[in-house]
Amino acid sequence: MKGAKLAPAALTRFRRALLAWYDANRRDLPWRHTRDPYAIWLSEIMLQQTRVAAVLDHYRIFLERFPNIAALAAAKKDAILAAWSGLGYYRRARMLHQCARQIVGQYDGRFPNTSESLRALPGIGRYTAAAIASIAFQEPVAVVDGNVERVLQRLDARALTPQQTWLRAQELLAPSRPGDFNQSMMELGATVCLPREPRCSICPIRQWCAAQGPLPRTKTKARQRRQQIWCALDRRDGRVRLVQRPKRASLMAGMWELPQSTNLPPASARDGHWRTFRHSITVTDYTVHVSRNNLSKKDDDKDRRNGPRNNPYKATRPATTSAPLAKWIAIDDLPALPLTGLTRKILKADGVI
Repeated sequence: MKGAKLAPAALTRFRRALLAWYDANRRDLPWRHTRDPYAIWLSEIMLQQTRVAAVLDHYRIFLERFPNIAALAAAKKDAILAAWSGLGYYRRARMLHQCARQIVGQYDGRFPNTSESLRALPGIGRYTAAAIASIAFQEPVAVVDGNVERVLQRLDARALTPQQTWLRAQELLAPSRPGDFNQSMMELGATVCLPREPRCSICPIRQWCAAQGPLPRTKTKARQRRQQIWCALDRRDGRVRLVQRPKRASLMAGMWELPQSTNLPPASARDGHWRTFRHSITVTDYTVHVSRNNLSKKDDDKDRRNGPRNNPYKATRPATTSAPLAKWIAIDDLPALPLTGLTRKILKADGVI
């Protein structure tokens, strides 16, 4: 019966059908060509809350800069943040560094090979631990992410509690190929068993599925906040003016960005408007207005003499606050700098990087 616990023979057919489909249809992704736990761990951390397309280049570049766990552990935090720049959720990069140091310090640079021991490391939860253990070490332990959860709910045609979901995933797991089976379940959810318009006609396990078609919506997406900000893109003699966020900021601490303000700047500054960007961070959608100026040294000397009133974007430090002072950064040095995703987007659009 569809949705019920499968008999041994049916379970074998289910596993074979899904794995055969995966072997023939899986996307060619770089982390699927390795059993190196370091590379698999890196891919899983990068893919958290991030689209595959956005991860591909970052993954390649990150591995070139930090090819192994020892290189990552020995790197400076700013270098890691610079390589991570553009992926967002920068706490992941900081936890990555902390975890690398612990693996080098406590495990002689070797990853623990069970999901239970991996979960003891910073930044590695139940899903990530199971993914690394099953793919790199072939431990027969199931994974559950959003895609897998959706597949399982459709198979059973009912909502499952988190505990039921993990138990169901473990029941279905193919112990002979746990890593491939876990990836096949995730791949199915990502490419076939889609949330709103599932492609049931080409699903390799449709004969066992009790609920073909969209599932009832059970979660209400949080309403996005909207905010406008104004940024100044000032360039001079092969340099660009940036501000470093406070080291203890709750969001993107220590990262570099263009001078910006949430207040409407004077008309004189708005006259230099270049482009408007859309940018989202967690629950906020930003409309970003960018003014672009190519300054000369004479302009900058005048700005320093006249003080903050010439700069509506907080590029100089007001006398009564501890706001950070903007600095002129050589464009050639930008690749080594941890830039915010918004700043990287703007600089790329202007051809700076």
